[in-house]
Amino acid sequence: MKPNARITFQRVPQGLPVVEDFGADVAEVPTAGEGQFLSKTLYLSLDPYYRNVMKGSQIYADRLRAGDVMVGETVAKVIESRHPQFQPGDFVAVRNGWQEYALSDGQGVRKVDANLAPVSTALGVLGMPGLTGYAGTVFLAQPLPGQTFVVSAATGPVGSTAGQVARHMGARVVGIAGSDDKCEFAVRELGFDACINYKREDLASALKEACPRGIDAYFDNVGGSTLEAVLGRLALGARIVLCGMIGAYSMDQMPHGPWLGPVVGARATMKGLVVYDHMDKMAEMTRVLSGWIAAGSFRYREDISEGLASAPEAFCRLMRGENFGKALVRVGA
Repeated sequence: MKPNARITFQRVPQGLPVVEDFGADVAEVPTAGEGQFLSKTLYLSLDPYYRNVMKGSQIYADRLRAGDVMVGETVAKVIESRHPQFQPGDFVAVRNGWQEYALSDGQGVRKVDANLAPVSTALGVLGMPGLTGYAGTVFLAQPLPGQTFVVSAATGPVGSTAGQVARHMGARVVGIAGSDDKCEFAVRELGFDACINYKREDLASALKEACPRGIDAYFDNVGGSTLEAVLGRLALGARIVLCGMIGAYSMDQMPHGPWLGPVVGARATMKGLVVYDHMDKMAEMTRVLSGWIAAGSFRYREDISEGLASAPEAFCRLMRGENFGKALVRVGA
C-alpha cells in the first residue's frame, strides 16, 4: 500500500480552533478511473472561511462529519491521468483538501502556469484571495486618483492585493494591521501611504490623522469595531466593500453591529463582496497582477509552514491573527 497521509475534521471548535479539533489518519493512495486524474499536493491554502465550514455554516456547500478529510484549496502536480484535459506533470489549482494525494474529475480545476510566478501564488495573490481583492477594488470600491482608500487586514493576500490595486489606480492607500512589522511592510514593500497598528493606536484618532479629508473607499476584511471606527471618517459619497468578518468566525453568536447612521449622512454605498460572483474575471486578474509582479510593482508575502502535520497548528495561528502574509502549508516538493 502506498500511504496517503490525511488531516481530518474531528469536532466543531468552541471559540478559536485548537489542534485537538483535528485528527489524522493514513489511507491508501487511490487510482485514477476513467475521466479522473490523480495529483500530489504541493501547497495547501489555509483560509479563515474553513472555520465557518467547521461549524456547519449554510453559506458554503462543504459539509464535514467527524473523520472526513478537511476541505481546502491546494496547488498540486498531476501524476496519473485518465482525463483528456490534464496530463502528468501539469500544475493545477484543485480542491484536494488536507491530504497528500487526491482524485479529481476536473470540475472547478484550473491549470497553473509556473512561468508567471511561483506556483504557490495560485493560492494567494494569483488565486481566490487575489481575485477577491482585485474584483472588490476595481468593480465595487472603484477608487479614483487622489481619493483615500482604506483597507483592513492590510498585509494578508486579500488586503495587500486590494491596497496595491488601489495604488495602481492612483488612490492614496491607508492600511490597518495588527503589528508594527506588518505596518512597516505595508508602507515599505507594498507602497501604502500609511498604515495604522490598531493594537497600539486608538483607531478612530489615527484614522482622523491619516485621512484628514475623509475615507472615500473602505475595503473591510474584519468588521466589528474596525468598521465602526471607519464609519466615523466617511467622505461624501463613500463606498464600503464588505468582504470578511474574521473576528466573528470563531464566535458562537454574531457580535453587535455598528451604528450605521453615518452611512446615511455620507450618502455612502455599502456592498457585500462574494468572490464567486467575479469568477469570469480570473483570467483578467491573473494577467494584470502577474504583469505587475514581473515588473516589480506588486509585492506579496507568504507565511509557509512545513509538512502536512503542521497544518492544524498553522490554521490555529491564522485564526489567532499570528500569521504574516498568505498562510500556506508546503506539503510536497
